[in-house]
Amino acid sequence: MLSDFSPKKNPFFQSSKVRFFLLYSGKEIVGRIVSIINGRHLKIHNDGVGFFGFYESVDDTAVASRLLEVVQEELRGGGLKIMRGPMNFSTNEECGFLIDGFDTPPMIMTTHNPPYYKTLMESCGMLKAKDLYAYAKEVPADGPPDKVNRVADIAQRRGITVRPLSMKNFRNELALFKDIYNSSWKDNWGFIPITDAELEYMGTKLKTVIVPELMLIAQAGEEVIGFLGLLPDFNFVLRKMHGKLNPITLIKALYYSRKITGARLLLFGVKPQYRFKGVDALLTKDIFRRAWEGGYKLSEFSWILEDNEAIKKIIELVEGRLYKTYRIYEKPI
Repeated sequence: MLSDFSPKKNPFFQSSKVRFFLLYSGKEIVGRIVSIINGRHLKIHNDGVGFFGFYESVDDTAVASRLLEVVQEELRGGGLKIMRGPMNFSTNEECGFLIDGFDTPPMIMTTHNPPYYKTLMESCGMLKAKDLYAYAKEVPADGPPDKVNRVADIAQRRGITVRPLSMKNFRNELALFKDIYNSSWKDNWGFIPITDAELEYMGTKLKTVIVPELMLIAQAGEEVIGFLGLLPDFNFVLRKMHGKLNPITLIKALYYSRKITGARLLLFGVKPQYRFKGVDALLTKDIFRRAWEGGYKLSEFSWILEDNEAIKKIIELVEGRLYKTYRIYEKPI
């Protein structure tokens, strides 16, 4: 969305310095890049890291090198020591270059790029900082494996319940999500807590594509303790529109929005004190049932940090298969 790049509309700019660059060869644009000095990241992590993002270029090492050099100059000017990316704009949004899994199209809010980006980054001295995984799982008609059901049953006997998100109380539900997200993700690599302003902005963008039955909230009594959210893969609709916006493509969008069969697991978190009590299993069991009833055939779990063993074990338990890998690079500057 164009509003993402507007300092007046996107709250990310309130605490960050962002500059946009285009690289020309004659009159032709051959590359673009954004430099990001994320004030909240620096305040929380104090690691001297700045970022690049929204990278696009032709297959030319000289072009890639010049784009990265421009960002390095910006970050050095801000007193930073490491360049990391791509981040569009932070770990709360799209990040990483796709390095494996080019044979399937990207799902909603994930990156996709030419295979040569990996070679360009390595040629410019960029090193792996972290890999992010995407797993695929066909939605089972008969629910998840028996072990998941058994653990879910234990959680239910403990009084844990699951309900869908209420669109009538959307603002209140967002506040509940923020609490779970910030508490359950706080120890993850590169994590930055989401602010009220960012949550409001994100909620406004996603509200039109949210299916309440695919956004689940787990409770222990009145206390909200977990959240699991699937987003329908509206990239399927966008591909049918072929990048055009006119009366015909709008009709197509309405038609094909009812034909979406893929969904992305965008959000999954349980408060630390309620982990290992079957909450994740209960959410998983319920989401598979609701997804199947909604006509969804494929779910993607992404992205998952390569060293997040707890989540990887859950995905392996439901027999998810690794099918895409994204890489975040970094380099001392």
